[in-house]
Amino acid sequence: MKRFLMPSLISLLAVIGVVVSALALQVHYSTAVQACSINEKWDCGIVNHSPFADIAGLPVAIIGIAGYLALVGLALARQRALLFLATLVGLGFALRLTFIEEYVLMVWCLYCVISQVVIGLITCLSFGWLAKEYIALRRANPTV
Repeated sequence: MKRFLMPSLISLLAVIGVVVSALALQVHYSTAVQACSINEKWDCGIVNHSPFADIAGLPVAIIGIAGYLALVGLALARQRALLFLATLVGLGFALRLTFIEEYVLMVWCLYCVISQVVIGLITCLSFGWLAKEYIALRRANPTV
């Protein structure tokens, strides 16, 4: 049971990331007022319709969905090192988007903030999982 805890937890968080990214994608293609458009500082519509919401014509939310699905695959395949590297890339990407929200758009997207928390948690968990493997290998073979 314990053997499946970390990949399951990381996968669950990544599925939450997929759902949040799908909600952001829905906002991206919608022209209606969104429930996440709370006030002038919290408006998913402004963020998801900005020029920063696409990269080479591809909505950022689709990149998020693909990234989170890749994290599920890596976690279930128990590829700890690749998972950690992928989470670092995802975290860096999310931090760049957060910077744009804060300093360029000056508007926050609730879905984006939730996604930022999710990728942050997955990064921490994947680091811990990788460190645990490394420590176990060092104890098993102390001469390496």
